[in-house]
Amino acid sequence: MGDHSQEFDYIIVGAGSSGCVLASRLSEDADASVLVVEAGGQDKSFLFRWPAGFAKMTKGIASWGWSTVPQKHLNDRVLWYTQAKVLGGGSTINAQVYTRGNGKDYDAWAEDGCAGWSYREILPYFKRAEGNERFHDDYHGTDGPLGVSAPRGALPICDAFIRAAQQYGIPYNPDFNGKQQAGTGYYQLTQRDLKRSSAASAFLHPTLTRPNLTLRSNQQVRRIVLEKGRAIGIEVENGGQAELLRARREVLITSGAIGSPRLLLLSGIGPADHLNSVGVEVQHDLPGVGQNLHDHLDLCALGECSGRYSYDGMDKFPRSAIAALQYYFFRSGPVTSSLFETGAFWYSSDAAPLPDTQFHFGQGSGIEKGIVTIDKGGVTLNSAFMRPRSRGSVTLASADPNDAPLIDPNYWADPHDKEASLDGLEIAREILSQAALEPYLAREALPGPDVKTREDLFDYACRLAKTQHHPVGTCRMGHGEDAVVDPELKVHGLKGLRVCDSAIMPTINSSNTNAPTIMIGEKASDMIRGLDPLPAAVLERNDGPRRDIA
Repeated sequence: MGDHSQEFDYIIVGAGSSGCVLASRLSEDADASVLVVEAGGQDKSFLFRWPAGFAKMTKGIASWGWSTVPQKHLNDRVLWYTQAKVLGGGSTINAQVYTRGNGKDYDAWAEDGCAGWSYREILPYFKRAEGNERFHDDYHGTDGPLGVSAPRGALPICDAFIRAAQQYGIPYNPDFNGKQQAGTGYYQLTQRDLKRSSAASAFLHPTLTRPNLTLRSNQQVRRIVLEKGRAIGIEVENGGQAELLRARREVLITSGAIGSPRLLLLSGIGPADHLNSVGVEVQHDLPGVGQNLHDHLDLCALGECSGRYSYDGMDKFPRSAIAALQYYFFRSGPVTSSLFETGAFWYSSDAAPLPDTQFHFGQGSGIEKGIVTIDKGGVTLNSAFMRPRSRGSVTLASADPNDAPLIDPNYWADPHDKEASLDGLEIAREILSQAALEPYLAREALPGPDVKTREDLFDYACRLAKTQHHPVGTCRMGHGEDAVVDPELKVHGLKGLRVCDSAIMPTINSSNTNAPTIMIGEKASDMIRGLDPLPAAVLERNDGPRRDIA
């Protein structure tokens, strides 16, 4: 590697949701030099700015192109597994849904030994990041870099869906991120001025003019370099040669719940037996690296429209050209839609103590990879069980950094997850059958009338289930031999190294994971800089059983 390495105070590996926040916050200190290294490219395409661009994203744009190993509890199905490879990470390619989960999610982290991570303690960091255009109260911030907006592209069928959910028995909720999670209504979206507000556009790009902040994109990191139990930098590939980039203070890993454990493993940090089995020299035996993977699994019901009530067909010329012009000149029309703008949080059964099922109502069919398109036009209602008990892993196929990792979410290993997921799918079917949607829908296209028994539903789910793109937990925060980082996100047993993204979640939050990942970056930045934590919030939240909100 030679002696001519560059030095920085902090090196951030991964310019995803959390990495962009860290870059912005750490570079506020003019005396600290910060390097951000990202394997993906720039986020310059209009598809990364236009809200409706999401429809192209799960099909492989700006993605690593990975898949899972065969899922033995889903009839050995291999699932496409979108992982972002672009500035902004998941926030650049997601559906822009801004949800935080339930306050009890974070209280459970604190009760499990993660001091400082209770809901009251992390809420101020959600608020610091947030620039909400509509809500200004104890639960929301209005001055943060991240634009959070009300939907602008919702069609009338969205209101019909909200009425249908209420007819089923789910009450209306104007703010899933406020006092109460349960209910149905409109999602808040990470948009500002009718454009996607990604972590890159909100946090990173405005700060790249700072002389103490350096960005390297399209740069693959081979390994973290350790000396005497301390991370001293990273090794990157530069023109076919290995280059050492040194960190005077800390190396900060923000490569996501798949990428972060993958890099640790490639660096010899992880379970010794596994590292030896793939030919990686063990630098630090840490059994929990890559373990505890869990994710939300999506099941969908599709309705065929009885008229032109959805956005199906808008990607076909000339309608696509008209929509582009309408957006460009008037900032209106189909392009303003994220396509998933309404939904609900509810209970899979009467036994569920907290909301455990999330619904996303899609204004079209075939929006995501692997889901069929209905010729006559349709809508999609996704359901996902939010509190999975199954745990999987991320491991290496070999010591070659160019090889894809082995991703095993181990969906439905716990039978409870399967039953609750199928319960959620049955609820989705019932919502689509309510009177409010009768003027809009001709029939249930999927699962369809031939799917009647629980076994039929299981077979259908195995064919069409997909990830909700919410992997977490593979560098678990906490204590004990299976924990990877402590509550300050420092890797156990090593100095100068932290993991600061969704990989640190002990258990998954019960909603989309992008907003919590940004929160983790905000909180981590204060801990890294040695600042006092923001004062804890003083408020009440009603997250009790269904009878409390009826």
